[in-house]
Amino acid sequence: MNTDQLVRTFTEYYEDRGHHRITGSTLLPPPGDPVLFTTSGMHPLTPHLEGRPHPLGRRLVNVQRCLRTTDLDEVGDRTHLTVFEMLGTWSLGDYESRQSLDWGYGLLTDGFGIDPGRLHVTVFGGDDRVGPDTDSLELWQDRGVPVELTVEDNWWSNGPTGPCGPDSEIFLWTGDTPPRSTPTRDDRWVEVWNHVMMRHRRLDDGTLVPLPQRNIDTGLGLERLSSLLQGRTSVFDCDVFDPWRRLVPPLWQLDEPSLRLVCDHLRSAVVVIGDGVRPSNAGRGYVLRRLLRRVLTVLRRDDPQCGLGDLPEELVRHTLDHFRQDVDPGSVRQVLLDEERRFDRLLDRGRRVLSRPRFRGPLTEDDLHYLHDTHGLPRDLVLDLRPR
Repeated sequence: MNTDQLVRTFTEYYEDRGHHRITGSTLLPPPGDPVLFTTSGMHPLTPHLEGRPHPLGRRLVNVQRCLRTTDLDEVGDRTHLTVFEMLGTWSLGDYESRQSLDWGYGLLTDGFGIDPGRLHVTVFGGDDRVGPDTDSLELWQDRGVPVELTVEDNWWSNGPTGPCGPDSEIFLWTGDTPPRSTPTRDDRWVEVWNHVMMRHRRLDDGTLVPLPQRNIDTGLGLERLSSLLQGRTSVFDCDVFDPWRRLVPPLWQLDEPSLRLVCDHLRSAVVVIGDGVRPSNAGRGYVLRRLLRRVLTVLRRDDPQCGLGDLPEELVRHTLDHFRQDVDPGSVRQVLLDEERRFDRLLDRGRRVLSRPRFRGPLTEDDLHYLHDTHGLPRDLVLDLRPR
């Protein structure tokens, strides 16, 4: 099942069960939102989870593109991406956890053909504020799926304050042996779907109060699920990365972790640019700048002649089409090349400054602050140019 078929199967399954498909928004949250980028499918729906009626009703389904800077240092492993798509469903005060989990189990086993014997779940076991999630526990016991009870791992929140609640996570076994152990003890169990029972709001003092309605918020990463259903070993091997896997290795000689980072960061940069962001020294623009500088640092590590001018326009166009962005590929490519030229000028300045006698020894925190404040050299670039 390719990614397009997976999306179609997912959305039609929930449309058949009374859900209305909503259009996934851009990576940019609405004005006034303090978060730089949309990090989950529920982010644009927060007002409706807190009680505002949604014009399309109380059962919703969508595909939302997301960006998570918290995962930057994990990119290169088999499950994490910077920009990805999230499949999501919502009950805005309609059905409860047993119904949501039952539908989720049916889609995974019947719709996607996953062997039930490869599934394991985790459920909130309760703490001194909220009791155990017995509804979810009973549903999974009825279906014969093994359950692991946890506390912190099965409490979901979108930050220190705001909507939150217990969740039940569904894991798929990826090992080459029969399933063993539990999700918290064996990383061959890979999380594929999270069902959140969003019933509470956490206040500034940590107090939990009931939300005006009891919601269900579910999400599963599209690329991660695609790779698992396609029998691939990582998200970088699923079909959405096929053009990158075909075109990038002949351009640049990279080891596997570097290849994954370059493909992820360039693909993410294209999507961010496609949503209207331009490189800068603050906010969203700095996230974009950091992505591109990490790419260029990797490319120049072994060959100073490597550059973004080699990047085929086909990859830019493929990415924009996949994320449904009506943007000229040539204009996106021009942004990439302009930023590369700025980076080259910064590299030249950095090398000249760091060649001064005062920086020949180990760099101190005062040195790093001086280099940033006086010469505009970011810490990560300095450490790349001259590790301590």
